[in-house]
Amino acid sequence: MSAIIKVELPLFAKYDPTNFVKNPSGTMMIDEIQKVPELITEIKHAVDNDNRPGQYLLTGSANISSLPSVSESLAGRVKNIRLRPLTVGEILKVRPTFLERAFKANFSSQIKGYDKSTIFDLAFRGGFPEAVRLRTPQERKDWHKDYIDTLINRDLQDIANIKRQDALRELINILASWSGKFMEVSKICSFMAITKPTIESYINALEAMYLFEKVSPWTRTDYDRVGRTPKTYMTDTGLMASVLGWNKNDIMLDTDKSETDRAGKLMETFVFQELTAQIGVDNQYNLFQYRDREKREIDFLIEREDKALVGVEVKSSARVSADDFAPQRWFVRNILKNKKPYLGIVLYSGENTFSFGENMLAVPIAALWAE
Repeated sequence: MSAIIKVELPLFAKYDPTNFVKNPSGTMMIDEIQKVPELITEIKHAVDNDNRPGQYLLTGSANISSLPSVSESLAGRVKNIRLRPLTVGEILKVRPTFLERAFKANFSSQIKGYDKSTIFDLAFRGGFPEAVRLRTPQERKDWHKDYIDTLINRDLQDIANIKRQDALRELINILASWSGKFMEVSKICSFMAITKPTIESYINALEAMYLFEKVSPWTRTDYDRVGRTPKTYMTDTGLMASVLGWNKNDIMLDTDKSETDRAGKLMETFVFQELTAQIGVDNQYNLFQYRDREKREIDFLIEREDKALVGVEVKSSARVSADDFAPQRWFVRNILKNKKPYLGIVLYSGENTFSFGENMLAVPIAALWAE
């Protein structure tokens, strides 16, 4: 019987990457590829010499193309698949049809079973599979805390030379509280007393770890007062709520016009989480947001490849008024000038779909996952 030798694969991969990636047949799966960026160059050479498809399956908790330690690109040699937190539809094993229905303006007249409290339960749960399986809010909060601790103490050290872990933890809290807002880096620098280049490098690292994500502005217009600043979101509402120490009963008391509007922030981030996952599986859609210097704002603009648009405004309350559609009506008249197909939606925590005329609909948030 031959001896079994236990080899520390990361060390072997780092010091002899050429032999490590040799793969004469089948598929080699390499997990957490960001831990040994030296492998990227060798994989590139291997694929250039032998272009058989499916030789390598690379997985990782960081975007390798954005890592400063990676000097080579696998562009043209690799297909990237982003695995986002689970959507409600995935958890319920229901195929989401929101995007299809939105561009046809075809929604169910009523969706029961999802009041504001139930929707907040889903948002506080988030979409990390491990957290979803846990039974109590405290168990999920503990899991989220351990997840952040692991990222800061171990995983981030693999992708960035971050010396101040205390500052990084504080930055995560600040960015979580800014989810759904237009980030003002200068204010963050002033508050934390850290230079702008350092803060920006920390933010880039957190984005590379898929904790935060930017939504680009929609700028396909000659209107010179349109904003060009991206909006930042935390990628999982369960993680966001745990980082900020939120309690569901407290958040339920917030209103859309309250000073902090934690409820609105949670609901908008939750909708972002659902939309980006659905858009990510169909390359005919892109996600944007709109804001101009007059502070007219549309939370999300979904653009189809034929340039048709669906606007989405998010409200945490169960009531919708005509005023909630004012920015979208202005956008249609003054920016689109009725030259492009447009449907304006206000997602809210009620049960019924209502028409507000001129291709404007109030739609239950549950339409994101329910028929």
